Amino acid sequence: MTAGDRFAGQSIETARRILTNLLGTQRIDSAELDARLLTGAVLGLDLTGLISAAKRILTSNEAAQLARFAQRRIDGEPVARILGAKEFWGLPLQLSADTLVPRPDTETIVEATLELLDTNGRRDRPLIIADLGTGSGAILLALLSELPNATGIATDINLDALRTARSNAAQLGLIERAHFIVCDYASALTGDFDLIVSNPPYIPSADIAGLDIEVRKHDPLRALDGGKDGLDAYRVIAPEAARLLVPGGLLVVEVGHDQSDDVTRLVAISGLALPAPPKADLEGIRRAVSGQKKP
Repeated sequence: MTAGDRFAGQSIETARRILTNLLGTQRIDSAELDARLLTGAVLGLDLTGLISAAKRILTSNEAAQLARFAQRRIDGEPVARILGAKEFWGLPLQLSADTLVPRPDTETIVEATLELLDTNGRRDRPLIIADLGTGSGAILLALLSELPNATGIATDINLDALRTARSNAAQLGLIERAHFIVCDYASALTGDFDLIVSNPPYIPSADIAGLDIEVRKHDPLRALDGGKDGLDAYRVIAPEAARLLVPGGLLVVEVGHDQSDDVTRLVAISGLALPAPPKADLEGIRRAVSGQKKP
């Protein structure tokens, strides 16, 4: 029996239960949530809609589409890739093949940045932000949503990634305060910035093959590979931040699970002060390293 046969003629409630079991047999920890999201996407229903329409029988087209989604998930494709969208900081973001799937770990960068800004004044003050290697635009757009008088420049070496970020800015009503430049990190930037943020590639090249299939096969390699020791991007970003930040301006970057000490040293070598210890994510990993330009 194929997956399509399993879903054919089933009610929404039964189809969702079948999909949960299918994913569970593949040892997918989030099987129940994934089944709800995929079923809801096929039917255009949220959780309330799935519950209220639980007894409705799937059409043949719906059963076939759910079977296709099920197979993609079984093959290791993340739900966010299948749906082409992911929520980050409460914001719905569209994805593309050229962007990372935003992860909860990266929200630590937003949290750390806001905490540092709060110690230096009001959130409604004018700020100029640069997000280096923006991908989907997640970090910049989250910050713009919290900082009403900030403007930002997002850079990425990949034009298609920038198109995705720009589309997200437009959909979120932030396009008037966001600008997009194709370049490698800050190579095309001049001027004075109050804040520079980045989630650069930081996986050591030799570790790529051992990553989870959801990352290894479905995230863009350019956004993962940080060079031999995973630190190539920071060797570029830290001195660029020292060049571009105004006195007192802040740098906040995401780092890998064992990189906070090394990145902190690179930040210090660039001439930036260390305004706060690295901030840990929900798993206790020191995820956000910050620097501050001296007066």
